[in-house]
Amino acid sequence: MKQNNFILKNENAVYYECSYSCDNQIFINLGDESYLITDARYEIEAKQLAKVSEVIITNDLIKMAQTLLQKSKIKKIYFDPHDFSYATYLDLTNDLNINFIKKPNFSKLKRLIKTDDELRLLSKAMKIGKKGFVKFKHYIDNQNKNKSEEFLNFKNNEIMSRVGKYDLSFDPIVAVNGNSAKPHALPTKLKYNNKNDLLLVDAGIKYQRYCSDRTQTFINKKDKLQQKIYDIVQKAQDTAINNARSGMKASQIDKLARDVIDNSGYGKYFVHSTGHGIGLDIHEYPNISSKSDIIIEDNMVFSIEPGIYLPNNFGIRIEDCVAMIDGKAVIL
Repeated sequence: MKQNNFILKNENAVYYECSYSCDNQIFINLGDESYLITDARYEIEAKQLAKVSEVIITNDLIKMAQTLLQKSKIKKIYFDPHDFSYATYLDLTNDLNINFIKKPNFSKLKRLIKTDDELRLLSKAMKIGKKGFVKFKHYIDNQNKNKSEEFLNFKNNEIMSRVGKYDLSFDPIVAVNGNSAKPHALPTKLKYNNKNDLLLVDAGIKYQRYCSDRTQTFINKKDKLQQKIYDIVQKAQDTAINNARSGMKASQIDKLARDVIDNSGYGKYFVHSTGHGIGLDIHEYPNISSKSDIIIEDNMVFSIEPGIYLPNNFGIRIEDCVAMIDGKAVIL
């Protein structure tokens, strides 16, 4: 059933609805009419860019939203409880005789299936991100000696963003040796020597607000255990990508990758889900996890990123993002 009356505050959710958002706004959709409420700092851009019935400028967003809702005489409205703080929710609903219906992840569920335009933007983001990885690998191969994770994290940020031309999808992960056994490792003063050390890099950029995401692990190929684990992780990723089909449950795709690692004897070291959706947010739906019953459909976009993490030794993760095209997974 289509929800025609809804209220949003999350920046990406609002952008999806009206092609504009800022850090102080409320978006309200009432049937065929839509409203963006913001303050005077954003008036010019909002009125130029927001595709809404009306941009409303005020210094009290909550009061204006209440006034608009009272005038509408609607009986119920949908909202995402993740969008609003408890205090904001109480202020917004105070003295309103309207039923606020919780719809968790309202916008992310609407964005499950990407449009062709969204696929184009995501593909462009991935291509720019891949070029950034090539440049970063060139840097660490040719200019880096005994640089800390903290410094390499800074350089990755600089290279991926093309010195600020693009926003990053998230804070990059640059992890050396034992620190790479932490899936979301924070950078430390641990130093990288490119002759002997393992380096895990997880990074992405935004292109017209759409995110890219990729992980590469550069191993010491003379280290037999590193090579063995890398080959298992690569096989797990290849198996999931090559066998993913529209019509499957997301949990079945997770199982494709997880079975390879389980059967290799390293199942307990694969400690996260196989992937996540990606779009305006770095983490969207579908979740590619053992608990997800979402049916995979064409034009869904998600990561495939199996990993094995050996505590106090090293971790290996390989990640690419795929789009479901004509029933199969295509790497973007």
